[in-house]
Amino acid sequence: MIRGYVIRHSMTESNASGRYAGKRTDENLSPEGISLCLDRIYPQTDVVYTSPMRRCIQTAGLLYRGKKPVIREHFAECDFGIFEGKNYIELSDEPKYQEWIDSNGTLPFPGGESREEFQARCLEGFSLCIEHCIQYQYRTFAMVVHGGTIMSILDGFAVPHRDYFDWQVKNLEGYEIETDEKQWVIGSHEIYIRKEGSDIWK
Repeated sequence: MIRGYVIRHSMTESNASGRYAGKRTDENLSPEGISLCLDRIYPQTDVVYTSPMRRCIQTAGLLYRGKKPVIREHFAECDFGIFEGKNYIELSDEPKYQEWIDSNGTLPFPGGESREEFQARCLEGFSLCIEHCIQYQYRTFAMVVHGGTIMSILDGFAVPHRDYFDWQVKNLEGYEIETDEKQWVIGSHEIYIRKEGSDIWK
């Protein structure tokens, strides 16, 4: 079995103010976000994968010091289109925002990505990481990514299945997962949850 830790990046100013910060917003961690990383110890791993965005690379650097991350472009956050950089108050008079809310988040982001497009690239990126682990015989990995990336991966591969939004986690929380590399190679792409939320770093 290959064991992994999928972790949402630490706090940013946009997170603190409830703003949509997606693929177009490449911001640094906030001072609070940096401080939170210094307070937690995560299991060390053979390899670390990250999104190409600064908030993930910085989080990985603080949690896994001395390990150069493997950057996967597939893991960049979703493109939130015209919602980017705004919070729900600023969007309250936007008809397209209300339409999106009424759809339970299933409509594409206006001017951005659809959930299907976003999830497809996240699943492809995760598959590449597992194949990389198999190729180099890595037994453990960490993946420092975005909340949406985690939801996309687990909605697609986790057993038993949960709906997309049921996989939401707070900053610096995530899931300890396992997958059977022998089954993966023959096309059975399943992820099993061992721990979740804050339990992964206790």
